[in-house]
Amino acid sequence: MPLDPGPAPVIAPGPRNLITDVDGITVGHAGSTAVRSGTTVLLTDTRAVAAADVRGGAPGTRETDLLDPSCLVDTIDAVVLSGGSSYGLDAASGAVAWLGARDRGFRLGATPRVSPIVPGAVLFDLANGGDKAWGEIPPYRAWGIEACENAAADFALGNVGAGMGALVGDLKGGLGSASAIFGEMQVGAMVAVNAFGSAVAPGTTTMWAAPYELADELGHQDALPANGAAAQSPFAGCRPGVEGTAAGANTTLGILATNLVLTASEARRIAIMAQDGLARALRPIHSHVDGDTIFVVSTGKVAIPETDRLVTLLRLGAMAADTVTRAAARGVYAADDLGGVPGYRTRRAAG
Repeated sequence: MPLDPGPAPVIAPGPRNLITDVDGITVGHAGSTAVRSGTTVLLTDTRAVAAADVRGGAPGTRETDLLDPSCLVDTIDAVVLSGGSSYGLDAASGAVAWLGARDRGFRLGATPRVSPIVPGAVLFDLANGGDKAWGEIPPYRAWGIEACENAAADFALGNVGAGMGALVGDLKGGLGSASAIFGEMQVGAMVAVNAFGSAVAPGTTTMWAAPYELADELGHQDALPANGAAAQSPFAGCRPGVEGTAAGANTTLGILATNLVLTASEARRIAIMAQDGLARALRPIHSHVDGDTIFVVSTGKVAIPETDRLVTLLRLGAMAADTVTRAAARGVYAADDLGGVPGYRTRRAAG
């Protein structure tokens, strides 16, 4: 199917303003407010080309080496984002079990059993005050299965899934999503924000992402201050206390999806460009104490004409970064107060 944007198209959010505005994507959550942690799974309706880019200094990941374009397996069945630090990596095992039971996965020759390919990444939410006394049976594998069962086109934002126990600076973090449509090009992002850095400009209630807001999705942000941001303390609004500056105590995770047909190497370049979106929404970012990771998923529904390929990829990369910015900000905007940590809207209402 050719990529024909029509006359003078503009970029606009999709009908849901979620990553599921990309054809072939569903998302499910599982988690617990008592534990203050959770898991989010993105499923594709068919096997999808994927890539990853890891920029944080303290990542926790699974199957990211497999996504190197030089490796044998070039398609995936799901992507998992989870809380729980190293325990949360087991959520992908739950998704693998769920997919395998439905014969969805990589099949080598006549092998009777498929091998589901489920990359994933985790954020650190072990020090947020929730009940982590799970003994030898952490809940994440079960949550991986439950999240797959819950997968749908519509899903909640804020204190859900991987964003359940997330924090951002001195505010409650959360799970956000956004989409952008340009002609037949669909772009969607989903971000779990658990950053050391701040989502809000110092001395204001205005998000760093304010210039990228579409359709009042962030409650109609004020303009950013014209001057002086660089003169503020670089730690203004950042995660307070020793826990916030401990290696691995933070991390922002994201998935960028598109309906365009991409090669693995093209998806990798889009993942690199999409990381810039986090830098527009959170400051500082990609630090020694964050494990920031972005996955890109291509559902391959729309072919790119070779005559327009370079320009289309450039446009996709630019849209990817902007959509990641919006998704990250929506995760913070949607998060409610939890465990004594205020949400952004509470802070904004208080002035």
